[in-house]
Parts: sequence; C-alpha cells; structure tokens
Amino acid sequence: MDTTLTFIDLAGSIALLLWGVHMVQTGIQRTFGPDLRRILGAALGNRFKAFLAGMGVTAILQSSTATGLMVSSFAAGGFIDLVSGLTVMLGANVGTTLIVQVLSFDVSRVAPLFVLIGVLMFRRGTMTRTRDLGRVGIGLGLMLIALSQLLHVLAPFEDVPSFRLLLGIVATVPFVAVLVSAALTWAAHSSVAVILLIMSFAATGAVPPHAAFALVLGANLGTAINPVLEGAAGNDPAAKRVPLGNLLNRLIGCVVALSCLDWIGPALMSIEPDASRAVADFHTAFNILLALLFFPFLEPFSRLLRRWVPNRLDAADPALPLYLDPAAREIPSVALAGAAREALRMADGLEAMLRSASEVVEKGDRMKIAETKRIDDMLNGLNTAIEEYLAAFDPESMSNGDNKRLLEILTFATNIEHAGEVLGRDILGIVNRQLKRGLRLSKDGQAEVLAMIERLCRNLRSSSAVFMTEDARTARLLVDEKEAFRDIEAAASQAHFARLRTGGSTSAETSSLHLDLIRDLKRVNAHLVAAAAYPVLKEQGELLRSRVRTEG
Repeated sequence: MDTTLTFIDLAGSIALLLWGVHMVQTGIQRTFGPDLRRILGAALGNRFKAFLAGMGVTAILQSSTATGLMVSSFAAGGFIDLVSGLTVMLGANVGTTLIVQVLSFDVSRVAPLFVLIGVLMFRRGTMTRTRDLGRVGIGLGLMLIALSQLLHVLAPFEDVPSFRLLLGIVATVPFVAVLVSAALTWAAHSSVAVILLIMSFAATGAVPPHAAFALVLGANLGTAINPVLEGAAGNDPAAKRVPLGNLLNRLIGCVVALSCLDWIGPALMSIEPDASRAVADFHTAFNILLALLFFPFLEPFSRLLRRWVPNRLDAADPALPLYLDPAAREIPSVALAGAAREALRMADGLEAMLRSASEVVEKGDRMKIAETKRIDDMLNGLNTAIEEYLAAFDPESMSNGDNKRLLEILTFATNIEHAGEVLGRDILGIVNRQLKRGLRLSKDGQAEVLAMIERLCRNLRSSSAVFMTEDARTARLLVDEKEAFRDIEAAASQAHFARLRTGGSTSAETSSLHLDLIRDLKRVNAHLVAAAAYPVLKEQGELLRSRVRTEG
C-alpha cells in the first residue's frame, strides 16, 4: 500500500511539473508571441543574429518546438533560406538550457512567492497581458514546488526492488537510457520538464551520473522528434527540412557524445561534484558544442537536406490545403497565419472563377462552365479544411487577439465559399440554360455584365487587402460598393420593364437573363463586403445595426 501511494505521489509530482511548464509556455505565448515572431523574423538575415534570436526567443518561450514552428513557417513562405533556419534551431537548442541552469540552483524557497504574485496578477489584473503574466508566475511556482516535492518522493524508491531493477538496467546500458528518455520526452512534449526530472533523480542518487548524462542525451533527441512527426502531415517540403535537419544534428551529436560518455562523465564530475548541477552543465555543454560543431558545415548540410527532401514537382490537388500545419497549432500566431494564407488561396480561386465566368458570358464557352465548377468544389474543400483546423485549437493557448483573428478568418473563408457557390451554381447555371436555348445577351447587356464582373474582381482584391491589413478606410470604400451595385440593379430593372412594354418576346427573355445575372452578381458582391469590411468596421464601432431609421 505504501509503495502504491508513493507511486501516486511521484506521478502527481511529475504531472504538476508538466502542468507548470505548460502554464509558463502558454502565458509567454499569449503575452509576447507575435512580438517574438517579429523579432525572430527581423534577425534572420544574419547568421550570428539568427543564432542569438533563436536562443533568446526559446529561452523566453521555453520551447524549441515553438521556435521551430515559427522558423518552418518562414521557410515555407520563402522568407528565409534553409541555412538561416538551421542556425536559428542551433540557437534554440542552447536557449532551452538556460531555464534548466537557473532551476539547477536551490530556488525552491521562492516558489510560494511566484504563486502569490501570479495569483494576484491573474485575479486582480484588468489587462489581458497582466493576467497572462500571472499565469507565467503561477507556472514557475508550480514547477519549483513540483521539483521540491520530487526530491522528497524519490527517496523511498531506492528500496523498491522493481524500481532498483529498472534503474540498474538504465545505469548499465546507456543506449537503453537514451531510448527511454527520448520516448518520455516525445510523450511529454517538453525536454525542460524531463531534464528537470533527471536532475531530481540525480540529486537523490537514484540514478548515477553516468546514466543521468545518457538520459539527458535522450531528452535532447526526443524533443526533436515531435516536430518531424507532426510536420509529416504537411504538404510543403520546405517546411519539413528545418525540423528534419534539427533531428539529424541532434542524432549525430547523441551518437558522438554517447561514444565518449565514459570519458566525459568522470571529467565533468571532477569539475562539478554536485550531481544535479552536473546534469544541467552537461545539457548546456552538449548543445553549445553541437552548435559549434555544425555552424561551419551548415551550407553543405543544407544542400544535403534539399537533395533528400526535394521540392514538390508534381502539381498538387488544389483542393488540398498547403499551409494548415497540424504542428503549428501549438503556436496560435503561426497557425493563424497559415490559416489566413489558406483563406487567401480561396480568394485566388474565386477570382479565377470570375475570370472564367467572364469568358463564358463573352464567348459562350460552355467548356469553361465545368472548369469553373471544379474550382467551386476546391473552395468547398478548402473552407471545410480551414474550419476543421481552427476548431482543433487549444483555447488555453489563445489570447483575445487570437480568438478575434480566428473569427475573422472563419468569416472571410465562409463568405468566399458562399460567393463561389452563388457564382458556380446560380450565375453559371442561368447562363448554361440560356446557352442551351440559343439565347445571348445584347451587346449593351453583355458589356454591362462584363464590367460588373471586372468590378467584382477589384472588390475581391480590396476584400483580401482589408482581411490582411484591417484598414478601415479601404473597408469603408468596399462597403460603398454595395450602394453602387444597388444602383446598377435598379437601373437594370427599369430597363427590363421598359423592354417588356415594347412587346418584344426575344428582347424580354434576354432582358430577364440580364436582370437575373445582375441580381446574382450583387449577391456575390455582398459576400465580398461581409467577408472583410464588416468585421473591421464593427470592431471600430462604425457599423450600424440596421439600415432602417429608428423612431425619434
């Protein structure tokens, strides 16, 4: 019974450590995520700056995976070369060691203070940033409490036969220690938490230093596995090269360090007798030496990665998303940027539909109708993919700004998909039926419809610009287009009834076709306005609830 309770205490302490790390990471991401992304992007032009930026951003986020996702998104967009991305990851690997260095000292006495300050900031703070920083304080306090608790819980385990047997295997077979630690880090998604756990084992003597160093190597290897596995679901090879390169350099480093462990271990223990501090020093030294080893060879290493992971040569299915990286959901700002790019692909598809519709109206090319409907199917597929991707976000990791942007992306994508449906199903359906009957618009009517389609193309580009920049002036100009389309529809209706009075049946039929087209084109324009202009104007308080005049 005592052994069972001790195991529960151990599991609870480890869970508390993992939750504390999670709170620190999500609090930092909510507070500084977009700013850190801009800092990282600004430093990517210079290798030395890229290394320092990767180290600094990761030291703040306490997640090399988060930094890797940012770099992968830059690489996928073509904003950086592979060498710069690999340089950032070398710095990121060093950055993860800094918090471990701090916590290797006895700072457990300040844990209640961190929790107290964090709770006060979270409960009393009126600003979102203050509350998020409160989460960071609570998380740090929980991490320190968990580490202190682990030291007390581990002592009785030295007398448990099964536990001693497991530790004996780990201590005598370093390769097994590497595999066990890599698997644990992969499952926990946090090398920081696993390294701190290893430090606790080493501090109590449950694990000898030699085995602790092997476990550290496994943690460094395990933290590089997740980005590679999660990124495998993506479609862009450029985004896969950085995490794959990071995994390979860590794998090479682990092999070299493991072969030299019999020499490194005693030498390090002679310099630093404290086992816990020795583990932290080994972790830092491993990543610094790995960076120094690979820094001169990044150019040939990047060429090798390009050869192993070549650019996609075959034309991808346009209905498949390109930028919805499942791994990026850990960093909402990165994932939302990918979803926004996917929504802009939908806008490009809608413009292609408008161009095709223009050719159908002008030349009567019925082959273009089938092509346009295939693009409509693509819009439906992309909209569904975006909705499913955004629905899987972790609400805990999202700030108010992230939630606002998520709703803007959903609004834009949904309206673009609806506009494509009106265009493909209704407008081209009308034209197709009339072409089968041999009816064509008059020259004046055709010119007017073509001018409206061209106007819609301009409005679509304006809608995309408002979606990306949230510029209120452009949003107001886009809303004004609704009035222009209403005027066009009113004039077309008057002309239609005037033709009916003349009694010409053929003229009346083509006039009715003209009027139906204009009404549906006005519906397309309404979706373009609702896609981007309305959310921006509503946010700024410039959107009225109703066009109907209220009493008084």
